[in-house]
Formats: sequence, C-alpha cells, structure tokens
Amino acid sequence: MKCSYACNSVDHRLARRHFLGTLGAGIGAAAFGAGTGFGPFVRPAIANQLSSDQKRVMVIFLAGGSSQLESWDPKPRTETGGPFRAIPTSVPGTHISELLPKTALQMHRMSIIRSVNTAEDDHGKGRYKMETGRPQSPAADYPHLGAVMAKAVSPFDSPLPGHIHVAARGGGGRRNDAAYLGPRYASIVVGADGGGLRNGERPKNLTVEADERRQALRRSVNDHFLNRRRTAEMDAYTNSFEQALQLMERREVFELGKEPTSLVEKYGNHELGRQCLMARRLLEHGITFVQVSHSNYDTHCENFNFHLEQIGEFDQAYSALIDDLAERGMLESTLVIVMSEFGRTPRINPWYGRDHWGKAWSVVMAGCGIQNGAVIGKTNETGMEVADRQVDHRHLFHTYLQAVGVDSTQDFHVGGREMPMADPSAGPIEELLA
Repeated sequence: MKCSYACNSVDHRLARRHFLGTLGAGIGAAAFGAGTGFGPFVRPAIANQLSSDQKRVMVIFLAGGSSQLESWDPKPRTETGGPFRAIPTSVPGTHISELLPKTALQMHRMSIIRSVNTAEDDHGKGRYKMETGRPQSPAADYPHLGAVMAKAVSPFDSPLPGHIHVAARGGGGRRNDAAYLGPRYASIVVGADGGGLRNGERPKNLTVEADERRQALRRSVNDHFLNRRRTAEMDAYTNSFEQALQLMERREVFELGKEPTSLVEKYGNHELGRQCLMARRLLEHGITFVQVSHSNYDTHCENFNFHLEQIGEFDQAYSALIDDLAERGMLESTLVIVMSEFGRTPRINPWYGRDHWGKAWSVVMAGCGIQNGAVIGKTNETGMEVADRQVDHRHLFHTYLQAVGVDSTQDFHVGGREMPMADPSAGPIEELLA
C-alpha cells in the first residue's frame, strides 16, 4: 500500500531522505570520524564499568507519527476510538489494540508510558525532541540519543562504531547528529539488504601486499603532516581510515544471509523485519546503539487501513525481536525503545484519518533497567489529554540513560565547558526503573 501524505511537510520529506543517508558521505572518512579532542567521558571509571556490562540500546522509530489509539492506548466504543478492539495481554488487566496480537503476548517483558505530552505537532521539531531530549533551537545543537549512548557506554578502543542506523536499503552514509560530541559519535547508515555494508571488501585486483604498502604510505604521509599542523578535524579524518579497516575485517557482522531462514521468516520478510534482524546482529556483536525506522505513519487519510498494514508488520518484527533477545539472554542488558515524533489526533477527520497530536500519546520500553509489565500514566476517556502522570521528552531521555546505568545528571566536558547529558530541568520516570 502506498501512502499519499496529506500534510506535505518539508521536514517530513527531508527526515526520510536524511535517515537513508542520501545526504551523507561514503563509508570512508565521513562514516567513521574519530574524536575531536573534546576529552573523555566525565568519569572514565563509570564508562569502563558500563562497557564491561555490555549495555545496549535499540530504538524503533515509527516515522510520521504512529497512532496511540491503534496501538498502545486503545479507546474502543468511544467517539474517538475507531473500529478496532482492545485485547488482553500477558499482563492481567492491561489491554492494547487488537492489531498487536503477537506483541500482547510479550507484554510481561515491556512497559507502556501512556501519558507523553511533548506539545509538538511538527514532524522535524517533534523528532528532534524525542531523539535529543531537548527542543530545537537556533542557539544550540544537541546530540542524538545514539551519540550520547556511544560516548557514555561504548569502549573507546572498540573497532566497531557505537552508533548505527539501519536503513531498509543501501547504506554507507553518515548523519551529522553528534553535535558537540564530535564526529566519532555520529551515526553511520548501513543497509538491511544488499550485504549490509557497502564497499566493505578489498578490490579483487588489489593484493593484500599492495594494500598493506598503500596503507603504510598513507600512515607515513599522515604522520609527517600531523607533526606540523595537527587539528581535531585532521585527527578525526586520519582515525576514520583505521576504524574503517578494522570494520572491513568484521564485515560478516553485517551479513544478514548468515541468519537461518526460519528466523528471517519469524521476524518477517519485509523491510522492518530485516532491519530488526540486522539490528539484533549488530547488538549481539557489541554495537552500543542501533536505530531502525518504520515508515510511514503520517496517516491524515485512511488511518485505519494504513495502520492495519503498518502495525501488522511492526507486530511481527517487534514481538520476534523481543522474544529473540530474551532467548539469547540479551534482553536484560538491552533497552528497546519504541518511539515516534508524536501521536495522532483522537478526533477522526473527514478523510477517515488522524492528524498530528503531541499532547497525549505513548512510548514503549522493554528490557534493560525497566520494570516489566508496567503501565505509566493514562489519558482521559477520549484520549484528548493526559489525565495522570504527565511526562515529556526530557523525562524520557533521563529514563533511557538511567535504565542502562548512566547517571543522567552528569555532564560531558566539551572544550572546557560542562554540557549536561540530559535537560537538568527534569528527571527520570522513577517508577519505571527497575
């Protein structure tokens, strides 16, 4: 089914291209930028302990703004509820939409926050809030959650990048989403199809010996240049080659074909299924943060038909992912977050659609550091507003960090300045943390 988006948002169209990495560079220097001389994590001892515990984070971003009423917070038999029923889950008393039958069986491993109010109905600004924990501002740029996690949790000498976005097709691009943390922690984009990693093999007409001589010459020239004029940018450029070489030696990590057919079918032989399976491979091989995106939920028209299809794909892939992580013993050390830029309006418009709604919607978490089976907050009978325990992007960002053991009240030291990891005007959702 092909959706025609009624809002025609420029931010929305750019966000899709931006995620796919078409604005980014190749897998070379741009993809694997090194640190920029900003100094280490404020407490190296904490970082070392976290890396030894192998904490990981995965985000499934339901791009366009998924409907909470057709997923996590159904309102059947109300004027705003739509045609779908609510079904019981593996947690007695907790119901979700009938579009999520497989996910309902995993509810004992998940938690729902039903009282999110970001007060933002713009695609770009809403996504920025959810991915950085701060509002977009011309005065400052803030790092993506993945950059923060990679900086705080990843081992500094890891041969693999700590922050990866998995696109449905293609890859090799890079996003400029690390802000003041520097290019070392910016995301790279890999594909779930076509081998996953582009340009990951040495050209067949280049022998190992010739390649080694070429790399030795490059290192010699770089060293000579750096002895005379060393900058943070040059360090990033130089180190990127070394990380790229290490990554090429581990390219099998990105080969989805190594997974058994039965598992591919369990996740779903569609884009999101393959993305989630690739994400699990990356997490299993030590990547700290992986994000996938499922598009597109911007259902201003035919909301119910589109969610029937879209949520069906999500239900299969997400339930398989949670079950797979649990069976491998990874869920207790992996935080899985399902988010969007906002929800959809409870009021159904004349085109049987739902519009943008940032005032009362839901986010879901599972795994590491999260109370199992919890439901935090609630909306009123029609879903128009939060009725209990209102939270926003700031509280969520603190909660993500705290769940993996990072003290979200600490600072990064950046060029002699202290930069708070999360917005100091808020704190975590304490009752959600295990």
